[in-house]
Amino acid sequence: MKQYLRYLPPVHELQKADSFLSLLETYRISESRLTMLVQDTIDQIRDDILSNKWEGAVEGIDKAYWSDFIFMKVNQSIERLSQHYLKRIINATGTILHTNLGRARLGDRVMEHVVQVAQNYSNLEYKISEGKRGSRHDIIEGLIKQVTGAEAAMVVNNNAAAVYLILRALAKDKEVIVSRGQLVEIGGSFRVSSIMEESGAKLVEVGTTNKTHLYDYENAVSEESAMILKVHTSNFKIVGFTEDVPSQDLIQLKNRHEHIIYYEDLGSGALYDFKQHGISEEPVVSEVINMGADLVSFSGDKLLGGPQAGIIAGKKKYIDKLKKHQLARVLRVDKMTFAALEATLKAYLLGEESIKEIPTIRDILQTPVEIYDRADKFKELLIERCGNQFDCSIEQEHSQIGGGTMPDVHLVTFVAAISNMECSSEQLATKLRHHTPSIVTRQKDEKVLLDFRTITDDEIPYIIAAFSAIS
Repeated sequence: MKQYLRYLPPVHELQKADSFLSLLETYRISESRLTMLVQDTIDQIRDDILSNKWEGAVEGIDKAYWSDFIFMKVNQSIERLSQHYLKRIINATGTILHTNLGRARLGDRVMEHVVQVAQNYSNLEYKISEGKRGSRHDIIEGLIKQVTGAEAAMVVNNNAAAVYLILRALAKDKEVIVSRGQLVEIGGSFRVSSIMEESGAKLVEVGTTNKTHLYDYENAVSEESAMILKVHTSNFKIVGFTEDVPSQDLIQLKNRHEHIIYYEDLGSGALYDFKQHGISEEPVVSEVINMGADLVSFSGDKLLGGPQAGIIAGKKKYIDKLKKHQLARVLRVDKMTFAALEATLKAYLLGEESIKEIPTIRDILQTPVEIYDRADKFKELLIERCGNQFDCSIEQEHSQIGGGTMPDVHLVTFVAAISNMECSSEQLATKLRHHTPSIVTRQKDEKVLLDFRTITDDEIPYIIAAFSAIS
């Protein structure tokens, strides 16, 4: 096959071709980068010929054909380079905090603030009133203090980082008492016990998997004890023959031992009281702070409804130590995270109506009637556009909160259950997933389910267009 390699045009000839100049102008790509792509394409074709992948199909092919073929492949390579890996997805699963799909989505006001800060210079570490350098810790500490009632606060890049920083800075080489029933795995094989080991703290396990009593903690306290850690088991529930020690009792125990810190890892981070709507028993951050906890930490992109972040709130003397620790710089967040978190937290301060504009809160609190109306609107549009090509019925189902949050909560919802005689539910789901924008669904009983708890009015036209393209 080597004899056919001589028909491949050299790079310097291709650089003079009209197609080369056209690609330069169309994609505004640099000449050096385009030349590299041309060379890579020729090298790949050469390797394919020598490995017989063309199976004799190169006979009779001249330089003109190869030139057109090479530029076609180069054009495809540039288009792939131009496409972003991260893409918009329509979440039709009904799982509100879908970890694989980015958890909490941000509201319009929040995004306006993020864009404003990202597109311009900002006072990230600058005090405008004084014309001096400032601290990024000051940006939203006041807001966190207001919504939680804490003396002080700081932000790191996620809640696992918050746990690690607290243990490393305040309990290194000392004992931390934890119930065996709270040694959770938080996803991706990250375990509380492993984080504790990495931090240098000494794990002291008390109680059993299903039952831990106050006396278990009392018997474990020693002069080497630095902390009592309570981990909120937000991603699972143990039912039946169980017992847990309330936060109030652990705080009273801590108060009898001045050298011990009480730290509660709340994980999900609810600033809004969902209990008033009969949804779960998720503790509100401010309630735990008001009980007397020294420190709490929680996620920003779960029930709070903001960006990925780890928020630490509590007693000023401990927060000050955390801020001065070298890891605080390693784990700090950027200006866009601060902007998103600032705008989200302000919604909590403005009151009930603003809070319900946070997409996560809004989606959790939606009524079945609201969801049904949106699903029914979709069904009418689908029939109008696609006729009887799809069988669509509105059925009652249940949505999940997701994100390792409120695992026992199943919210009543309505779905559009869709089937097609010409393809299976798996094939239909795949076609929807490969559409632009991608639509991720559930499947049940050979039907594709679109859960309208997580589908907005603005997204319905995109879904209709997808079905229209499939039909």
